[in-house]
Amino acid sequence: MHSSARRSSVRESLVLGAALVSVTLCASAGWAATEDTAGVKAPVSAVRASGESRCPVVYFDLGETLLHTADDGTTSYQRGAASYLRSLRERHIEVGLITNVPSSWGTTDAERAARLKQEVDATWQGSTPFAWEDFGHRILTPRTESERKPAPILWQRAKADSGRCRVVYEAETAEEVEVAASLGFVPYQVDRPYRPAFLPVGLIELLGRQPR
Repeated sequence: MHSSARRSSVRESLVLGAALVSVTLCASAGWAATEDTAGVKAPVSAVRASGESRCPVVYFDLGETLLHTADDGTTSYQRGAASYLRSLRERHIEVGLITNVPSSWGTTDAERAARLKQEVDATWQGSTPFAWEDFGHRILTPRTESERKPAPILWQRAKADSGRCRVVYEAETAEEVEVAASLGFVPYQVDRPYRPAFLPVGLIELLGRQPR
């Protein structure tokens, strides 16, 4: 893809995230009521098995997106993150992490994820533990130092792992959001002024119903 076309695609994806938030915030009360009584949504694994290709999977950065590290080194949920993850869980929307950790922490994603959990849990503050179980096998980490974000490989692996499902990426840094957008993710930069801290759950469900 030519650089000008790539820049245009990234801009369009970034605008999409902001524009869709506006659509969600302006949706009618009647539509919202329908959403609340629509029933339980099937897990993405079941949807994928049935041949459906529009199921959403939401990937996150970890530090300063879902977790906050204080000056004293302790960690806790970023404001609003615990309730947001709970809302996604209640709607059966699958989630994943795309996060940089030292590649020396293990030879597999599972080993590196286990070390990550140990590091976070050792410094955790608060009565509610981090919801590691929500992410299952979807904790993607660099296999080599050259794979560290913003290198594209982790997003590429996430997209491949999600089959034909629509994929979302939420992070606090503009650079990561732009890379994700260039690779076909629906991007959202979290905790920005004058808009929701996270991409609204109702919008994510709506994205899952739209043709790709």
